Amino acid sequence: MIYFQEFTLANGLRCLVHEDFTTPLAVLNILYDVGSRDESPDRTGFAHLFEHLMFSGSANIPSYDEPLQKVGGENNAFTSQDITNYYLSLPAANIETGFWLESDRMLDLAFSDNGLDVQRKVVVEEFKQNYLNQPYGDVWLKLKPLAYQTHPYQWNTIGKEISHIEEAEMADVRAFFRQHYTPQNAILVVAGAVAAAEVKRLAEKWFGPIPGGERRPRQLPQEPAQTVARHAATTAPVPLSALYKAYHMPARLDPRYHAVDLLGDLLGRGKSSRLHQRLVKDLQLFNNISASVTGALDPGLLVVSGKLNTGVDLAEADRAVEAVVAELRQAEVPADELQKVKNQAETGLVFGEIELLNRALALAIGKLLGNANLVNEEPAQLQAVTPAHVRAAAELVLRPENCSTLYYQAAE
Repeated sequence: MIYFQEFTLANGLRCLVHEDFTTPLAVLNILYDVGSRDESPDRTGFAHLFEHLMFSGSANIPSYDEPLQKVGGENNAFTSQDITNYYLSLPAANIETGFWLESDRMLDLAFSDNGLDVQRKVVVEEFKQNYLNQPYGDVWLKLKPLAYQTHPYQWNTIGKEISHIEEAEMADVRAFFRQHYTPQNAILVVAGAVAAAEVKRLAEKWFGPIPGGERRPRQLPQEPAQTVARHAATTAPVPLSALYKAYHMPARLDPRYHAVDLLGDLLGRGKSSRLHQRLVKDLQLFNNISASVTGALDPGLLVVSGKLNTGVDLAEADRAVEAVVAELRQAEVPADELQKVKNQAETGLVFGEIELLNRALALAIGKLLGNANLVNEEPAQLQAVTPAHVRAAAELVLRPENCSTLYYQAAE
């Protein structure tokens, strides 16, 4: 059980506190309700670019890292299709330094042409290194636009193409900041050896004076149901050919979400999963294979991915995957097999919560979804899934016409 308190400042900043005096540390996590899904189709990669720009200095603090390091702290951030998350860890006695740093860059970034130019180059290099020049690095650049025709999940967090970042102008950057980086659009979580009353005092002191901004209703184009199977193929100089299959699935708050999540575990989580046992161990078609869900806030994907053994034909491997998938549509899984993956999933949640930062992030995401206590309710939701629920999820999701398949052929 993760105990917490919550309050909201007058400017709309939602705040949560998780007291834990068993550690001398504290973490400060700020989640901004903006991800790559909020970008314009002709200006993609901005949320990720902003993750970098937020470390380029703010109005009153030219260097973000230096004062944090002086008090024994460290920080990082990540961007996803749904959120941008910043977090820092430091001795609890120095927590006010974290409030000072985060509030100043929320108040006003130090926009400069030089800073923008530097971060543009950093992101472009990341695009090239991780997505274009790395084996299998471009998979999501090909698979997402195959699976999504309308929803902005069709582009990756890094962006559709390098030119969108290279051509980013200061006016675009300032407008993106004003729209999304406001108290109304943020969730602050403080966890560790800091009393809730002190967190409230510091939140009022450092964040209270910042204008709240406007929370605009999100109006994203919704993805229509996929009614015809989609296929694409590519060839690249990679060690092994690979198969990717993406099935549309319900959104994070849909009551069927956990059944689909566990369905993915049954298919491809670990060496005891059906896909591994059948296709790696028995038939020896694949070198490795797995299945997982994207965990997206809007309707996401259940993705099966695997690298084939040398000499195996992609079409043959695809038919073998479809045969395993079909079994889950046609019959209920044994109760003991389902219980095993439920226990694995719950264990993963419990062990994840050992880390203070993970607890803070889980609270922030729950609050974003409308229920901060979701972190405590989720184990019971997982355990409530029955074999009938899983079969219904399989019938809903694992239909051939609901699947986008990518053949990634190794060049000879």
